Parts: sequence; structure tokens; C-alpha cells
Amino acid sequence: MHWKFYPLTDFIWHQVSWDKLNVQARQTTLLSTDFVIPLLAYFSTSADRLAICGNASDPAAMAIITKRKFGVWETLQPSQAPLGLWLQKRDVSTALLMAQLLKCLPFSTLLFGITQQDPDLLARPENQDKLTTLNYIQTARVIVAGNFDDYWQQRGKNLRQNLKRQRNRLERETTKITLKIITSIEQISQAIIEYGKLESAGWKNVGGTAIHIDNNQGKFYRDMLINFCRHDDALVFQYYYDDRLVAIDLCIKDSQSLVILKTTYDEAITTSSPAMLMRQDAFEYIFNSHLVKNIEFYGKVMDWHTKWSDEFRYLYHINYRML
Repeated sequence: MHWKFYPLTDFIWHQVSWDKLNVQARQTTLLSTDFVIPLLAYFSTSADRLAICGNASDPAAMAIITKRKFGVWETLQPSQAPLGLWLQKRDVSTALLMAQLLKCLPFSTLLFGITQQDPDLLARPENQDKLTTLNYIQTARVIVAGNFDDYWQQRGKNLRQNLKRQRNRLERETTKITLKIITSIEQISQAIIEYGKLESAGWKNVGGTAIHIDNNQGKFYRDMLINFCRHDDALVFQYYYDDRLVAIDLCIKDSQSLVILKTTYDEAITTSSPAMLMRQDAFEYIFNSHLVKNIEFYGKVMDWHTKWSDEFRYLYHINYRML
């Protein structure tokens, strides 16, 4: 099992092999070329490499790798990517692939790491002499089974009553609430502009991490969502109080899962939770339309996740050391 390394400018010539391997490795939208190509366009450097193990047309494994520091290489992990950029066939040993990769990297390399893996997509290997795994974060999912009313009745009493009180208050104030669902290419750029305006009005603007249509984050989400729109797999949920946009979810999906990538809301609103109300209405739409089988958050489990989900698992890292 020999590895070869290519500049990322060559990725376009290997994208068919990448998508084929993604299907073979329990397919996920987060590792499809629709997601990866714009990710590399805005968050990689010329020093990063495409690594291919075996026949380039039918590889055993592929990865996007980066040198983190002297002696240490790992999968490229921009903060916009929930999963590390590593794909492999199911019947191939992860330990063997990592051992061979380490041998093919520069002589000074002492450790290779695969970051942020989902055990549902890549089985967590057992610790060995040179291979160790460690927990990254616990994440949540919602299983979309049955109808929404049954799911909602299984939620905690506090959540149900709290959102009901908020809806009653908005009704008394004659505030009309509306869920808008954007799925067309023509509307994506404007949706990102609106997302950026809403996020920039909050705490993320202070830290300089807010999305803006003119920064790399905004360009990435715009281009990536447009890619998914081409096969009807992008959704932007927008929530309105009358004509005021108060919350937004950016999502992508396939036939199995819908992934909530980013959420923002109007932080100036203190008498209700527009993000929570939007989530209730969006989940009702997802359940009733039988859109997918799972809703994935892929972020660190917070207290509010536990009110919406009963399913939790740990994402994990893998390290393989030369010594």
C-alpha cells in the first residue's frame, strides 16, 4: 500500500475517485466534493497535499493532509469542516494505512493524525502500540422516525411549555411568525448576505468570526450551498417575526441525513427565542415531509441539544506514532 502526494491543484483530476470512495466509505455530504472543493478553495494553502493510497482510479484511501509543526502531519481541519478530510475503504485497516502513510512522509515525520472522525462513518480502531484514539467532542442527532407530534410529545415538559408560552405571547402581540425555506441557487447569495448581517449584529462580529459575503467564510458557504442546490440538497431556513428576519439555519442533506451547519439569530430579542421556535417549525417540516432519516448537529453537545435529542456519540481523533 504505497501513498503518493499531489498538490491540491490536482484535486480536480481526482474528484471522481474521491466521490466514489466517499460512497464506499458510508457516504456523507461533509466529505463530498460539493463540500470539499470550496473548502479547499478558501481554507487551504499551497503547502497542503492530496494523499492517495494505491491505484488513483480505485484508491484504498485518500486524504487532504497538512504539516502542523515539525515532525507532525495531520488531516486538514478548517473550522468550517465538521469532519477531518480522510476517506478509506471499509475493509482496509486504518492502522495499516496510517503506518504506510507515515513511512511515505518526509523522514523527519514522527506522528500522523486523523482528526474529528465520526464512529458511524469510520469505525473507531482499538488502541495499539503506535496507534491511539482520543475523544474530541460529544455530538447529537435527532432520529426522524414516526410523525412530528409523537417526537414533540417525547420532548421535555419545560421545552414544550416554554415555546408554547412564547408563541402565545407573540400571538397576543399580533406578531406573525413565518418559516421560509430557501432551496434555489438564485436566492443563495442573498441568503448569505442576510445571514452575515444578522450574525454581524451579535457577539461574533466583536470576535471577527462572523460570516460576511465578502470574506472567505461567506464565499465558502455561498459556493458550497450553490453546489448542493444543483441537486436539491441545500436548505436555508429563515424565520420571520412579521417582516423582520430573526433566525437562520444553513443546512445540507442527502437521502439519509440533514446537517445543520450554521445557526444565527437576532440577539436583540429577549422576550422569545427565535432560534428555538424556528427549530421547532423546521423539525416539523422535516418530519412531515419525510425528508431524511437523521438530523445531525455535529457541534459540541450543549444543554439545549439535550432538550431536542436522545442520541449522542463521541467524535474522535486518531494518532499514529513512529516510535
